[in-house]
Amino acid sequence: MTSPAPSRTQRPLWPIVALAVAVALVCAIAAWHPWTRTSPPASEGAGGAGPAAAIAPAPLALPENARVLIFGDSWTYGSAAKRPTDGYAYVVGRTMGWDTIVDGVRGSGYLKPGIDGPSFGERIAALDPALDPDLVIIQGSINDRRLHPAGYRAAVTAAWTALAKLYPDARFVVLGPAPQVLPVEKATAAIDRDLAELAGARGWAYISPIREKWITPADYDWIIDTGIGRDHPTSEGHAYLAERLAEDVRLLEVTTDAAVEAPEPAR
Repeated sequence: MTSPAPSRTQRPLWPIVALAVAVALVCAIAAWHPWTRTSPPASEGAGGAGPAAAIAPAPLALPENARVLIFGDSWTYGSAAKRPTDGYAYVVGRTMGWDTIVDGVRGSGYLKPGIDGPSFGERIAALDPALDPDLVIIQGSINDRRLHPAGYRAAVTAAWTALAKLYPDARFVVLGPAPQVLPVEKATAAIDRDLAELAGARGWAYISPIREKWITPADYDWIIDTGIGRDHPTSEGHAYLAERLAEDVRLLEVTTDAAVEAPEPAR
């Protein structure tokens, strides 16, 4: 007589049920994939609108001996040059044959009041409407880098709107901040981007010493006085900056219709 075969031990069902529930949960989360949702870009406004499209600036058409207002901070003032009149703003005026009005206030910016005067907006409000410049060059400013970005774009917009209203017949060129130290500080680079975008939205020409690499490690030591000049251009540095600015303005400028319509030389 044989013994009956032993019965197989029945496995509990709860691990299988738990596994099925886990798989279903993973599939549901994968279908939802909340991690792929992105926030609006930082440049967008509260309403979700993206940055304004850039408008290509029209070529400059300056008369001979054009009256040019160069408005900015201590770099425009001529700080660290042997004489303020050796500053880039004065030098570029002489180079280009302009009737130049230089308005530079040390330490000032769109948000920050300066040593010798208030912030850009207040200074613009005090400008003489009778100046009637053909061209306005607005320079700077690295002085806002400790206050940026809170209120920055609004301050720039208000200042530029007031300036355009004050001189409705003028052309405008924005000269962005140049680096006083290398590598370029993050806030300075952010200011450069903001100014480029805001200028483009108005159809104003924008010149970026940062993007054009006016100052590099190879030439920093002779362009910038890091000692007594406290990170401002030397006289040689100012002359160099004036040369670079003149080159960029010439690229924007159309002096006469004849220059545009001149026939091609005979081949």
